[in-house]
Amino acid sequence: MAREWLDAGIFAIVAATLIRTFIFEAYTIPTPSMEKTLLVNDFLFVSKISYGPRIPMTPLAVPFVHHTMPFTKSTKAYSEAIKWKYRRLPGFSDIKRYDVVVFNFPEGDSVALGTDEPSYYNLVRHMGWEATHNSYKIITRPVDKRENYIKRCMAQAGDTIKIINGAVYVNGQAAPVPPGSQHKYIVETTGDPINPSRLEELGVSSVESFVMGNNRYVYNMTPEAAAAVAELKPVVKSVSVYVDSEASAMFDSVAVFPHDTAHFKWTEENFGPLYIPKKGVTVKLDDSNIALYERVIRVYEGNTLERKDGKIIINGQPADSYTFKMNYYWMMGDNRNNSLDSRFWGFVPEDHIVGKAWLIWMSYGEGGIRWSRIFKSIK
Repeated sequence: MAREWLDAGIFAIVAATLIRTFIFEAYTIPTPSMEKTLLVNDFLFVSKISYGPRIPMTPLAVPFVHHTMPFTKSTKAYSEAIKWKYRRLPGFSDIKRYDVVVFNFPEGDSVALGTDEPSYYNLVRHMGWEATHNSYKIITRPVDKRENYIKRCMAQAGDTIKIINGAVYVNGQAAPVPPGSQHKYIVETTGDPINPSRLEELGVSSVESFVMGNNRYVYNMTPEAAAAVAELKPVVKSVSVYVDSEASAMFDSVAVFPHDTAHFKWTEENFGPLYIPKKGVTVKLDDSNIALYERVIRVYEGNTLERKDGKIIINGQPADSYTFKMNYYWMMGDNRNNSLDSRFWGFVPEDHIVGKAWLIWMSYGEGGIRWSRIFKSIK
């Protein structure tokens, strides 16, 4: 009897692992970066077969555990004794613009333990390398063991993306705004308070606002909610899209990709144009654009790169161009002013793609189970 139970248990673990690896995997929304499309504590099924299952690159791992053993802070749940190169089985489709995609965090190759800052590189930019390493324990992770993120693919390989006052343009055309997408809006009132119950009905929380003065408030809300708030007359005088101040724009130009203020004065609201690398395409390289593609060349595609005597040296040879080996994607959250996305850390390589967000199978919030979201497809 004990042998039968053992055999059944082993079979169940193997079967569940195969399903999780090659067909679909459960995923939980931890942050509000995709609201109102996806909410915190939405539980999803992520389809691995949509884009083709990725063969495990770190195959020796504890079943059902991502990168860290339960009840520990840093004990690895995997071994790098065996490493496999990136391979992917055929899928039903390629990644398309505006798909909601789960992927491994591109800047997650190095991790600073003991801090809430998800990007080690952002810590280094602000604190310096020495201070960061003196303050935190730094570990490294392989591609498939980096944190899982979920965003919307706003541009695919070969596209050119540009953001003007928060509006996204792909190849010169205005990108469609996802129905649940949120943005900051300035609401000017007569001085009287807006009915909080009405705001709650519209899905606008009072904690999402801040005061600008002169009876002006900033709310993070969907375009539909903004239009409805504009109708709350006579209290509401006007509603307009919030545009960052000059001071915050100067700060953003340091924080956003590619973190080169000498050549790029980009902000999260005004960004680009930027070409998204496509496999087999060659780009010219010089001091004016090397910051855009340096991490692609050096980290994601495994080359050596240095700048010496005014020249760009790749794999020991002077280079004025580079041909990409992989496809890349540009991912953004639907909650545009509250999303850590490609505007801050750049491209997502194809070998980081986990799967396509498919279905919400469970959801709960402060009021309990959100019954209206159960078995809702993700668009």
